[in-house]
Amino acid sequence: MRMYDIILKKRDGGELSDEEIGFFVEGYTNGAIPDYQASALCMAIFFRGMTERETVRLTECMARSGDTLDLSAFGDLSVDKHSTGGVGDKTTLIVAPTVASLGCYVMKMSGRGLGHTGGTVDKLESISGYRTSLSEEEFIEQSKHIGIAVIGQTGNLTPADKKLYALRDVTATVDSIPLITASIMSKKLAAGSKNIVLDVKYGSGAFMKTPEDAEKLAENMVRIGKSCGRRVTAVLTDMDVPLGKNVGNALEIKEAVDVLRGREKGDLYEVSVTLASHMVSLVKRITPGEARALVTDAIGSGKAFEKMKEWIGAQGGDVKALEDFEYLPSASVIYPVNAPCDGYVEGIDAQSVGRAAMLLGAGRASKEDTIDPAAGVVLLKKPGDPVKAGEPVAKLHTCDVRRIPAALDAIGEALRYGAEKPAERGLIYKVISDADL
Repeated sequence: MRMYDIILKKRDGGELSDEEIGFFVEGYTNGAIPDYQASALCMAIFFRGMTERETVRLTECMARSGDTLDLSAFGDLSVDKHSTGGVGDKTTLIVAPTVASLGCYVMKMSGRGLGHTGGTVDKLESISGYRTSLSEEEFIEQSKHIGIAVIGQTGNLTPADKKLYALRDVTATVDSIPLITASIMSKKLAAGSKNIVLDVKYGSGAFMKTPEDAEKLAENMVRIGKSCGRRVTAVLTDMDVPLGKNVGNALEIKEAVDVLRGREKGDLYEVSVTLASHMVSLVKRITPGEARALVTDAIGSGKAFEKMKEWIGAQGGDVKALEDFEYLPSASVIYPVNAPCDGYVEGIDAQSVGRAAMLLGAGRASKEDTIDPAAGVVLLKKPGDPVKAGEPVAKLHTCDVRRIPAALDAIGEALRYGAEKPAERGLIYKVISDADL
């Protein structure tokens, strides 16, 4: 079998066999197939697409290219959540302890942020002492004991995806639904959970810019997950506007805690409750409505917050930081951004806010950059809120005053004002379950 022939077959619109896909994944992972041939195949897939069978095979081969977690001890009670990325998206910090407090097992491997999107691992590391690396034995034992563990991705989980994604990123082949599906779902399969909820975001701060494109991706991922023996639900959520008010690592920990303690009931609460409800629905085999009642009670009663403290403490984090924010990193410079006119906040571009947070030190322009856990943006107003000229609409947090001018330019591009109150945007566009396909 030759890689040349596989590239030629896909270039001409042919359907690759299971053996050909397996040959490619194994060969590229072990270095036998060079980057230039792998990139040629990715470009052929970009233009020619893949059938469902091809995508399933690619996903399975990538999932088996490295370590996999055996969660059979948890039966059908394990559940995972994946977000396609956004700005201010701290839902894992809320849904994971909430769902675990209801008797489900939430075992999650999360990533770091890059560019304008944040990473759950970076947020958790703003809590002093929190361990984002556990051995497989520690990961399983903690999950058995308290129902929850959240760590960074292991070094040898889906190495095929790590290599292939880095290649796609520099060869303009990221925007391929089969390749995106295989990348995301291979990691979910390798992580082992029987039930998966996908938060597929659309809008300026998301990878998929329109709800229609997000729907295509969601349907593909749900279909592939079902074909691979998982129960999957996708929730399509808006990311034109940052989720919640705080963007930045320690700032987002604070907001997640406020939701779990009943202090916040806005868009972040609603999206988190929706995702948690679908996770509980899958595990307990009850309707999303029945699950929602359990979820809102877990938050309202304080049970979810108690589970958060148990989880953070189990992984070495300073639980005092959840009770008293003085124990979290705080910025030495807080700079107000004022409204230029009377009127209403018409819109807040999520990508520009994410860029402002990154420029303040909350994110990375490259993987080597270091994070300032205290940096970020606090939005004092959201779309539809009235404003007066000179009234603060946001605050920039940083420990380096030199970062303020560039961040001001970015936040200036993000905020739009109008004389009329804008129409409300829907937070949830659609829910797609494996029963629908």
